[in-house]
Amino acid sequence: MHETLPANRHSGLRHDAAAAAVQAQERSAQGYAGDVSPALAWQWVQAGQAVLVDVRTDAERAWVGEVPGAVAVAWKQWPGMALNPQFDAQIQAAVPPGRKALLLCRSGVRSIAAAQRATALGLEAWNVLEGFEGDPDEHAHRGRVGGWRFHGLPWRQG
Repeated sequence: MHETLPANRHSGLRHDAAAAAVQAQERSAQGYAGDVSPALAWQWVQAGQAVLVDVRTDAERAWVGEVPGAVAVAWKQWPGMALNPQFDAQIQAAVPPGRKALLLCRSGVRSIAAAQRATALGLEAWNVLEGFEGDPDEHAHRGRVGGWRFHGLPWRQG
């Protein structure tokens, strides 16, 4: 429970197994399966139920860090942040049938758009709340308020 509480404080959503169906219903109108905490996302990956797809740019992964084993499929490309014209083909190739797609970005916002597109392509796509770095703190620093790294989940500096 302590692993999902920070996400609940920020989003007001429950992230336990019993709430997954309710979240899916709530989010289906928004065009994707739902939101999951970083801890639950990691559990699904470890159980072989899902593929973690890092939708950040190559530059973000190189400069800030990456999750070992995550599949890199940029939603937008740097510089300029233009949509990745290969996104559709890349994400379809990355996620085998019967597995969830867990989309991770910097803060859990850009990954919503990517989850919506992945869902339109026929995947069961989930947004990872808080992203890799979380929200900025009072000094505009990331990594101190939520996020994959903040929760002590596996990551490495390129």
